[in-house]
Amino acid sequence: MSEAKTESTPSEPAWWTGAVVYQIYPRSFADSDGDGVGDLRGIIGKLDYLAELGVDVLWLSPVYQSPHHDNGYDISDYRLIDPVFGDLGQFRELLDGVHRRGMKLVMDLVVNHTSHEHEWFRESSSSLDHPKRDWYWWRDPRDGFAAGEQGAEPTNWGSAFSGPAWTLHPATGQYYLHLFASQQPDLNWENPEVRAAVYEMMNWWLDLGVDGFRMDVINYISKDQTLPDGKVPAGGLWGDGAPHFISGPRIHDYLQEMHREVFAGRDAELITVGEMPGATIEEARLFTDPARRELDMIFQFEHVGLDYGPGGKWDYQGLDLADLKASWNRWQTGMAETGWNSLYLNNHDQPRLVSRFGDDTRFRYESATLWATLLHLHRGTPYIYQGEELGMTNVPFSSIEDYRDLESINYFNEATAALGLDPDQVLSSIRVMSRDNARTPMQWSDAAQAGFTTGEPWLSVNPNYPTINAEADRASERSIFQYYQRLIRLRHDSAVVRLGRFTLLEDHHPTLYAFTRTHGGETLTVVANVSGENLILPQGAGQGKRLLSNYPDSGAGDTGRLRPWEARVLQTAGP
Repeated sequence: MSEAKTESTPSEPAWWTGAVVYQIYPRSFADSDGDGVGDLRGIIGKLDYLAELGVDVLWLSPVYQSPHHDNGYDISDYRLIDPVFGDLGQFRELLDGVHRRGMKLVMDLVVNHTSHEHEWFRESSSSLDHPKRDWYWWRDPRDGFAAGEQGAEPTNWGSAFSGPAWTLHPATGQYYLHLFASQQPDLNWENPEVRAAVYEMMNWWLDLGVDGFRMDVINYISKDQTLPDGKVPAGGLWGDGAPHFISGPRIHDYLQEMHREVFAGRDAELITVGEMPGATIEEARLFTDPARRELDMIFQFEHVGLDYGPGGKWDYQGLDLADLKASWNRWQTGMAETGWNSLYLNNHDQPRLVSRFGDDTRFRYESATLWATLLHLHRGTPYIYQGEELGMTNVPFSSIEDYRDLESINYFNEATAALGLDPDQVLSSIRVMSRDNARTPMQWSDAAQAGFTTGEPWLSVNPNYPTINAEADRASERSIFQYYQRLIRLRHDSAVVRLGRFTLLEDHHPTLYAFTRTHGGETLTVVANVSGENLILPQGAGQGKRLLSNYPDSGAGDTGRLRPWEARVLQTAGP
């Protein structure tokens, strides 16, 4: 493997330091043809809405051809648009419309695994000696076991979607590795032919005009080739293989090679984001150091796991604000000199922000805008997930039959059958944390099906759409959409928001989140009351010229008190 490029890095801050990204989950965004599934034509029809919001980059979750076992994250052809979304002609029309409005378009890149229907896997699985056999991870049964016997899997690793991470292929008598669903076999990045095929595909999309990639679980692509067993957690059924594939032994080689083969020479105009569960701050600095020529930024998961209990994601415990402050402070200070942060609280894999961390009943506007203020005033590139700018909430599904998310359904089946847990309790935890909370259709209006479709939606619309929708919110005196517009303009206009140094204040306070941003002689102070009760501020903490607040100016004279879920951005020094 050749060494990474070491040429000097640009002296000017990258364009994406002042950008805001909007994630579109196409299946649930806007349906143009009444089949109940969002599509490219639907997105095209909403480009003016997105331009009005003021975002700079649109990130599309996968629209490639797929059998949709995992809602498009199982790709069967990387160069085709799935007919449920449209075709390449419509994609080009979308891309042109995005660019004409001064925005950029980022594709979701899923190359840790493919669909089991991808031609590569069809060929790989056709025989033991096919030239593409080594394009995936194939292994014989464990020593002493026959294929198909209980415990015969090559390792004890569990899948992220429940069950074992290995599935037997009866025709060849070997098992293949899938860190996710059995329909998502993992590519073998040790094979240089695999890497070359992936890079060729990526270049094809960039040549078409896309402006970068968000790379799904990209730090999983390098595995420990010895594939050792993992530790089985208490009460678990399968071993934890994560130490043997998260940020594995050749991950930096692969990403530097990807940069050389795909991004070099045109990376100044692109944006590259790596989704990296389990990544540490030290690793993030390596991944995002411009001198190393790997990625621009990563998604890390530390802060969205803070409300997990000992049993993991489905053991919801609620958020301790001090934990979140400590986590974000570590990442802000740890990435201050080298690399760059991605800022997010919502995406297609997380429950709705205002339901999870706020108050989605009494103080929905206030808590939605408070969290938006905190997120966007940190140093890094903010990401907005569709509907977040409207304060969309979790959905109150009453039955497991209402869900479509494979992770949720598999967990319910395993927890109730194999572990013997009470179905009502399992459903209660799913209702709080399921990914389907984020995947219910976008709520455009109070028309039937929230204006998302004229047909039957693939996933039920949240029943609160008559009051929570884009049309109503944009017309409201307390518009969350308009508040996001102000936050985006502030980032565009303010160097201190884009680049300023972060300093946490009152790190142990249970309900006050306060920090400063400083740059070029200017200081901004952010104070936020993360609770439904009034808060008396520490002496002097509320002083300064108010640049932004989620409460009306009628309370501006009371600088020593924050009302429930109140957030203020104060200019305390500078021009």
